[in-house]
Amino acid sequence: MKFGIDRLLADPSLRKPLIGKRVSLVAHPASVTEHLVHSLDALAACEDIKLTSAFGPQHGLKGDKQDNMVETPDEVDAAYHIPIYSLYGEVRRPTAAMMDSADVFLFDLQDLGCRIYTFVTTLLYLLEEADKHGKSVWVLDRPNPAGRPIEGTMLLAGQESFVGAGPMPMRHGLTMGEMGYWFIEQFGLNVDYRVIPMEGYDPEEGPGFGWPSSRIWINPSPNAASLNMARAYAGTVMLEGTNLSEGRGTTRPLEVLFGAPDIDQKAVLNEMQRFAPQWMSGCSLRECWFTPTFHKHDSALCNALMIHAEGPFYDHQAFRPWRLQALAFKAIRRLYPDYPVWRDFPYEYEFERLAIDVINGGTALREWVDDAASEAGDLDRIAIRDEEAWGELIVDHLIYPAA
Repeated sequence: MKFGIDRLLADPSLRKPLIGKRVSLVAHPASVTEHLVHSLDALAACEDIKLTSAFGPQHGLKGDKQDNMVETPDEVDAAYHIPIYSLYGEVRRPTAAMMDSADVFLFDLQDLGCRIYTFVTTLLYLLEEADKHGKSVWVLDRPNPAGRPIEGTMLLAGQESFVGAGPMPMRHGLTMGEMGYWFIEQFGLNVDYRVIPMEGYDPEEGPGFGWPSSRIWINPSPNAASLNMARAYAGTVMLEGTNLSEGRGTTRPLEVLFGAPDIDQKAVLNEMQRFAPQWMSGCSLRECWFTPTFHKHDSALCNALMIHAEGPFYDHQAFRPWRLQALAFKAIRRLYPDYPVWRDFPYEYEFERLAIDVINGGTALREWVDDAASEAGDLDRIAIRDEEAWGELIVDHLIYPAA
């Protein structure tokens, strides 16, 4: 199979519309060809492509910025002497001057298939600015490693943020090329938009179920260290809105349901099994311990539950990470009613709302966790309604129907 970048490089007819145009690339460390050449270098080597700028999203073009709200400055590329603009520095939306640096913007970011992963919002902002300034946007499409399954409640009107581009559930089931089509329809954009689709991609084909086994995994951001993380992320990312460790400061961040020095992981696991065992399917949970070298609970020994959505433990259709994480929160709240689960701090430039509400695009999940009388079915009803509605909204934008 071939990703969008590989098809563009291999087929001169696909590059023909770029001849005579100034071209910009939006990229990060996972923007590589099938031969592991970075897309910036590969495009620069094409005689018929004139690169005039590049852009880096959150964590930077080099992917060296570790945490949220750690900004990257603009710079000039040492090899190609073109400006590299940061879309996670002084601005997160391209300025008029930045848009003036090219005629066509090639978007080549590996996504994780989750609304909160900010590359989704970066695509929307780029499309909106392209509309304003008469520019073209091409998505060089890449897989959604979480595959087609849809999960979570819909982001509510008025809850938009840099981790909530629009009314979609947490796990959206789209590639970035498909997402671009939905953005254009949803927001009424008038953009010269093209997708260079993948060749031979089936998002429901095993064993990768979204990620082809022929391609190695490269971190698109510092804490996206494995396919297991990508699968779990639509749930574990919610830990960023809590006082529970998501495993930052360890070698396996965002692959645990929680980490804390003062919570008994065996008791939590047992309570999860009592409350909603049906939400624990499709993976295996393992008791473990870690001591973060930085971030939450720095230098403290933490009890944790590790998620294994991989190997013989993984069932692609049964695994529901958003519900699994919600269940862990519920079990902790039932066992420790006064535990300060929710973290109150500025999150992705949102200073008023609780981070957990920003992450979920509304208050429903937090209120469900904190309601002592709530049952699993109460959250399920809201989520199922939203998941079915989203599935109907996106069906016409799917590029890769299952074989």
